[in-house]
This record gives sequence, structure tokens and C-alpha cells, in this order.
Amino acid sequence: MAAVADDSQSPREPSPVPADLGPAALAMMEDHWRAEGYTCPSAEVYPWQWLWDSCFHTVIWAEAGDDRALVELETIFAGQDRVSGFVPHMGYQRDPGHDAVFWGRRGWSSLTQPPMYGHAVVELVERGLVVPDRLVEAACSGVRFLLDARRRSPAGLVELAHPWESGADDSARWDDLVGGPAVSAAARRTRKGDLLAAVTRDADGSPLANDHFAVGSVAFSALVAFNAAELARHTGDPDLAGRAAELAASVAARWDDGVGTWIDDGPTAAGSGRARTAEVLCALLVDPRPDGFSQLIDADAFAGRCGPTGVHRAEATYSGSGYWRGPSWPQVDYLLWLAARRAGEPDVAASVGSGLIAGAAASGFAEYWNADTGAPGGAVPQSWTALAWVVQQAG
Repeated sequence: MAAVADDSQSPREPSPVPADLGPAALAMMEDHWRAEGYTCPSAEVYPWQWLWDSCFHTVIWAEAGDDRALVELETIFAGQDRVSGFVPHMGYQRDPGHDAVFWGRRGWSSLTQPPMYGHAVVELVERGLVVPDRLVEAACSGVRFLLDARRRSPAGLVELAHPWESGADDSARWDDLVGGPAVSAAARRTRKGDLLAAVTRDADGSPLANDHFAVGSVAFSALVAFNAAELARHTGDPDLAGRAAELAASVAARWDDGVGTWIDDGPTAAGSGRARTAEVLCALLVDPRPDGFSQLIDADAFAGRCGPTGVHRAEATYSGSGYWRGPSWPQVDYLLWLAARRAGEPDVAASVGSGLIAGAAASGFAEYWNADTGAPGGAVPQSWTALAWVVQQAG
């Protein structure tokens, strides 16, 4: 469990934003680069490779015009199951035996994470890098595993096999099944271990479903649909484009005007699956509705001086610096900025983007931070926060 910032800190204005975050961002990336072909998120806290972190790292390296973008993209797929297409969310290249008993396999974890490699492929190509066909095919195979092999909820959403797969480890959306802030971190960790043991797998160990965590996740489904659409745009594959559109429609159907957000399908639909969280707003990538974007510039909803809050301010679980209870997360901010730009919402994009840049600067490139004060939380620095420089470069 990462450390969190102290809510008792008095509000302060964000630190002055450097004219160019690039030197500090790239120095951090250089420091975190590993000879095994990946950027570790944090040398002390997160020394291994993480899937969606690495996808964002490839975009950062590509923005820098550095071929390590291609090297890291290749490393993402080093542990991919060549039959099912499953892509593990962690790689232990420096010590393949580490956590092997926990995961039930050497070298790699046995869960996945949001398949941001589809977006990564497109971003690399748009920056002039030649992505080998084998890596494009690996990305398509990874997305198709989630579209074809992973169990769907009754409403047609992709089910998570474990909360860790969401990337939003302790989101308020999992409270009904994992426990909220009132439950100790140790108890939640034990519960997550139990959930790992309950995953249903194919003959090669690829995770297919979990009867004890059968959550049809809006956020995860939206990111699967988005990445499938990105790859279809690059490859011209009409079948993949159709599958992406079908899943996006299932996401859109989960919007609830009364709640003002999209509602997860499955056992949490009447409870914690209705929580208004920032990661769920990633559905705007495939369902760009004004009622969602407006919340990002509403000071009573998500808007903050240093990026969007991680939880709507009116939610009972909101805590400005509580882990996944209110801080701003740079990778989520980047995706919300991207959604606003692509949807033609310049005011929203400018607000989210400037907040991300200010938060990265104020926090020292922290893993996450208080959206109002910029007070850092978690690992400091963390590599994915260099996305703020990518946003700054876009102007």
C-alpha cells in the first residue's frame, strides 16, 4: 500500500509551473530506465514493470524522439500468452522468481491491466516511429483476448477478474466486494489475495472470469473499447472496429441521468458501482457526453487547481488525500485530457491539462497528489507523471 499525503495540510497555491517540464521529466525517465528494456515506475517503491505504466512510458519516450519507446513496447509483450493473447500486468525481468508463489508462475503476474498498448501503438506511429507488424499484431491479440475470451456481464461489459486489473486498486467502486476505508489495509489485502485464488483460468493460466468479483466495469470496458478502436484505426480492420463500437455502445447504455455517471454492471450495480469517480469518466473516450465533461470544470464536482479530484466532492467517501478516495492521478488526468481534446471540448481540455501540469510540478512528479494543494502522495517521483510534459508539449 502506497503512502498517502496528510489531509491536515493547509491549502496552498500550486508551485510556479516551469516553462518547460521536459528537462526534469526526461531526467526522471532516464534515471528509471532499466537495461532489461523498461522504465520502472519508482526505483524504491515499484521496481518492476507494470503494464499500463509501460504503455504510458512508450508515449513519453516517443514524445522525446527516443527509440526506447519501441524497446519498451516490445518488453510489454514479452510475457504475452501466444495462444490466448493475454498480457500480464507485471514483469519480473530482474528477478523472475520474485512473487512466483503468489502469482502461480515465474517471471510474470497472472492478471492484466487496461490495454493501453493500443493507444501507445497509434501515438508512436503519429510521432514518426515505425512500429513492427509483430508488435501491432501482439497488441491486437491482447485486445481480442479481452473482447473474445474474457467473460461479459449481462449488460455486455467486460468483467474484471480482480480489482487490480482495473488499475484503480482501491476505487470506491469496489467497496461492496473488497471493503472501504473502514476496513483495514491489511484486511483488504487479504481479501484481494482470496480473490486472486478465485480467478477462473484457461488451460494456460490466462484469467477469464471471477465468480466472486463479477463486476462489469464501465471504466475497464471503455478503455478496452478505446484501445480496440485505436488499433482498428491504425490497421483498418473492420471487424475490430465493429467490436469496439459494440462495446462502446454497451458502455453508453450504462449512463444514469439521476446519478450523473455510468453504473457498473453486476453485483455492485445497486451499491458501490454507482460511485462517481474520475476513472469512470474515462468512458468519455468512447461516450463523449456533455454531462460528463461538465463535471470536470465544476468546482463542486471534480475540478481542482492541480487536476481533477479522483472522487466527486459530494461522495461520502471523498477524501482529498486518501488513497483512491480523492487525489488526482496523472494517468487518469491524461486520459480525460485526451478525451476532451478529441471530443472538441477545448475549455475542458485546457482545465484538465493545466491542472495536470501544475500538479506534476507542485508534487515533484508524484504518483498522485491532492487536487487542491498539490501535496504529493505515494511514490515521489513516479515515471508516468512525465505525461504532464507530453500534455505541455501539445500546448
